[in-house]
Amino acid sequence: MKLWPFLVLLVTLLSATASLPSEALNVRGHLLKSKTFLSPPIFLRPGSVSNKWYFDIAFPRGHLALKSFNAEVVDERGVPVPLHETYLHHWVAEPYFAVKEAAAAAAAGEAQKRSKGILNRNSGVCKNTLGQYYGLGSETRHTATWVPDPYGIEVGNPEAPPEGYEEKWLLNVHAIDTRGAADKLGCTECRCDLYNVTIDEHGRRIPEDYTGGLYCCYDETRCKVKEGFSDGEVRKVFLRYTVTWLDWSDAVLPVKIYIFDVTDRALLEGKSEPACKVEYQVEACSSENRANNDCVHVQATKQILPRGGDIVFGVAHQHSGGIAASLHGEDGRLLCESVATYGEGQEAGNEAGYIVGMSTCYPKPGSVTVRDGEVLTVVSNYSSERQHTGVMGLFYILVAEHKKQQQQQLLPAAAGKPGLCFSFPVSWCLPSWLSSNM
Repeated sequence: MKLWPFLVLLVTLLSATASLPSEALNVRGHLLKSKTFLSPPIFLRPGSVSNKWYFDIAFPRGHLALKSFNAEVVDERGVPVPLHETYLHHWVAEPYFAVKEAAAAAAAGEAQKRSKGILNRNSGVCKNTLGQYYGLGSETRHTATWVPDPYGIEVGNPEAPPEGYEEKWLLNVHAIDTRGAADKLGCTECRCDLYNVTIDEHGRRIPEDYTGGLYCCYDETRCKVKEGFSDGEVRKVFLRYTVTWLDWSDAVLPVKIYIFDVTDRALLEGKSEPACKVEYQVEACSSENRANNDCVHVQATKQILPRGGDIVFGVAHQHSGGIAASLHGEDGRLLCESVATYGEGQEAGNEAGYIVGMSTCYPKPGSVTVRDGEVLTVVSNYSSERQHTGVMGLFYILVAEHKKQQQQQLLPAAAGKPGLCFSFPVSWCLPSWLSSNM
C-alpha cells in the first residue's frame, strides 16, 4: 500500500484546521461549515469617513447555529489594511425581518418606499441601541468570537419571522481614513474641532460641551489632514467577514446575547428604563494624580440581567486608552475580565498605539452562573494620561439558560424586539421603511 498520497492528504487537512479550536471540527458528529464574504466597496480618501448601513448582506441561509463571526478591513487585492491607514471604529452585524415581497418590489424600484422591516435584536439589556448580534472595532483581528461547544447562536429559525416576513442580515461599517491626518488619534476619537462640524447628521446643533464622539464623525465627514493630502488618492476597501456555523439540531444548546453599557446610569438614578448612551468622555487626570502615578479613569454602573443561566463567553469593547473592563455579580464576584492588548509595530494586526485585541472569557460550563433579574456591575478602566473622547465601555456575554428555563420560553419570535434606533451610531435611527409598526 502506498502511504505517501495519504500522508500528503492528512497533512493538508491538519493544516486547514489548525487555526480552529480543537473542538471546532464538529458537535456530536455535525459538520462545521465556514464561508468568507466581502461587504460592498467602501470608498475613502485621506481624512474621510464612511459610516454606512448595508442591508440584505451576503450571509449563510437556513436554520443555523452560529459559531463565530470574524472580520477585518482589506484592500482590493485582499491585503489587510493597517489601522494607521484605515481605522475601523466599529462594525456591527444584526438580523432583521423583511417583507418577503420586498425583493420583487425592488425590481420596480419601490421596495424602500413600500416595505417595512423589524429589527431582530439581541436579548438586552439596552432598548433602542446596541441590538447587534456581533460587533467589534480596532480589536477585531485578535479578539475571539468562537462560541464554545455544545453551544450556538440560533438564527434562521423558520418559525421566528412574523407571517409574510423573512430573516435577512444588515451590516454597519464605520471606517475613518487617517492617511495624512493632522492628528491620527484625534481623528479616531472623533474630536469635533478636527472635523470642523457644529451640527450632527440630522442638522441638529451639537452642544458646546460635546468635544468629540459619534455626533462629529458621521458618514461623509472629513477629519483635518496635513498639507498636500486634501486631494489624496481615493482608496477602495472592504470589510471581509468569515462566518462559521453548524446546521441547527438538538445537539446544539442555544445561548442568549446580552450587551452591557457602562454609560447606563438609569438603575443608579432610580429610573426603570435603560438609558444606554454608548459613549462617554475621559478627562485628563489632575496634576496631583499624575504626580502619584495614578492616572486611571474608572467608570462603573449597574444593570439588570433579565434572565439567568450559565455564562459561556464574555468580552469587552474599548477604544484607544482602554485598559480593561470587568463584569461582576450582585455579590461582587468576578464574572469575567477582558483586558486590552496594544500593538507594537506597523503591520496590520500589530499597529503600535492601537488596541488590537481584547481577551475573552470561556468559563467551564456551569462554573459561572447568574440568576434571573440579578443586578450586575460593569467596570471600565481607561488611562487618563490625556483626554479621550467618544470612548466606549461595553461588555458582551453569552448566557445558556438552564433546561427548565428553555422549556418555559415562548417561540423565538418573542425574543426579536423591534427597535427605534440602530446599534451603533447613537444618533442614527431607523429609516422610514424599517419600522417597528406592523
